[in-house]
Amino acid sequence: MKKTNSDYFYVGIQFMLFAVYIIQVTVITFASGTILNLIGILLISLGILMGLLSVIQLNKNLSPFPTPITGGKLIETGLYKYIRHPIYTSILSTLLGYGLYSGSGYKILITITLLVLFFYKSKYEEKKLSSVFSEYPEYVKKTGRFLPKAL
Repeated sequence: MKKTNSDYFYVGIQFMLFAVYIIQVTVITFASGTILNLIGILLISLGILMGLLSVIQLNKNLSPFPTPITGGKLIETGLYKYIRHPIYTSILSTLLGYGLYSGSGYKILITITLLVLFFYKSKYEEKKLSSVFSEYPEYVKKTGRFLPKAL
């Protein structure tokens, strides 16, 4: 499918937020004790593992843009059997984990902003996927957007 201005908008804002996340800002900080450090490390580890698995499972269907690639196929196995957007989940988990680990409220706020962006980006992406894959609406009924349906 042909990419639209919306595709470039969503990806542009996403990468801008990644860049802003990297900036060291000490405006909103908190003490991250042992518990928050452990939670942070767990979230980072889960996020990285989930991201790697998601990318491997998507294989040639991988694209940063919400519009599906031409000739792509709908992946409904592996992590995609339970979550429609595990890459977004992995990014959010990793960034939230590092925010907790480093005691940075600033990084947590950027992560929340990314969550909002990913929500709207995924809505747009799902409209596109529904127009390409007739089975997509049924897939949506069985899977969660960012977390499995049971959660």
